[in-house]
Amino acid sequence: MSPVPHLMSMADLTGPQILRLVNHAHYLKQVSLPWLAPQSQSKKNARLRMPSQSLFNKSIALIFSKRSTRTRLAAETSAVLLGGRALFLGREDIQLGVNETPRDTARVIGGMCQGVFARVGAHEEIEELAKYSPVPVLNALSSLWHPTQILADLLTLHEHAHLFEHIPPPPPAANKPLATLRPLTVAYVGDSANVLHDMLVTYPRLGHKLRVASPPQPTYRCPKPVWDRVTELGCDKDIWWGSDPREAVKGADVVVTDTWISMGQEAEKEQRLKDFAGYQVTEALCREGGANPDWKFLHCLPRKQHEVDDEVFYGPRSLVFPEADNRKWTIMAAFDLLFGKWDVTSEKSAKTSK
Repeated sequence: MSPVPHLMSMADLTGPQILRLVNHAHYLKQVSLPWLAPQSQSKKNARLRMPSQSLFNKSIALIFSKRSTRTRLAAETSAVLLGGRALFLGREDIQLGVNETPRDTARVIGGMCQGVFARVGAHEEIEELAKYSPVPVLNALSSLWHPTQILADLLTLHEHAHLFEHIPPPPPAANKPLATLRPLTVAYVGDSANVLHDMLVTYPRLGHKLRVASPPQPTYRCPKPVWDRVTELGCDKDIWWGSDPREAVKGADVVVTDTWISMGQEAEKEQRLKDFAGYQVTEALCREGGANPDWKFLHCLPRKQHEVDDEVFYGPRSLVFPEADNRKWTIMAAFDLLFGKWDVTSEKSAKTSK
């Protein structure tokens, strides 16, 4: 095992480690946003509650071979709040994939920076970077996994735990612990892509059930390397998978979808839209399928109209913009623990889980 703590997927962490990251993100959000603290708290005390400066005098390389809005913004602003600097390295900025191998690139970047946050195409690309990097590598997105998105989703659900208990939201309080989330039924309607893959290895280990609907064609089903991790972790027993989106949302507390046409699949758009006919998330779909009457909606963004209609996306069920905001705090937590402290694998202060 490498002495450098890379993070490729949520499957690399235990349940307690996942909860530790989410709890740390909640803490960082509280200390960074003064309006979350009670009005009685003095400005002097508020100034004393600062985020960790674990990246002071450190630089984080952001290798982005795919464009990004939320991930890039979250990474750059997080590094600043932690006292460091993020260096954006797009595909046109460096020699990676042109005149230099991932192995050589990893060694050079690792000699000058203290962490690598990489958003790539094929998952093999980030695996090779991690294999040769002398500093931690965090997966910002690959063809198989998208771990930081699931961290943001979890933080959002915990912050809105009161909605699933049918109780009023708790009043603001300094150092307020993250709310416990009751076991949920989470429905995913769409393609078997990287966001779903990290859901598959995460939610069952935290006590939640997953119901998935994707078209029956093999190209839309879970790839073998991912399903091997799912079964290895014992998550498969809490996952239902079929092709009927109405069946998938049965009893759902949360409904999730993602893009049906990922970057690089534009040539397949016409066929994919045909294959996903009837998969658009709507009030009618969830009512006919028997979702929980108070179900909530998540989407990693950017969103297209054919995936979810405006009534749901902009309506009271939608948590998509708090979810987007939380990309910052969860990436900040990962940067703090992985790049700043190198102790992301610690289970200290995490709640127990499956």
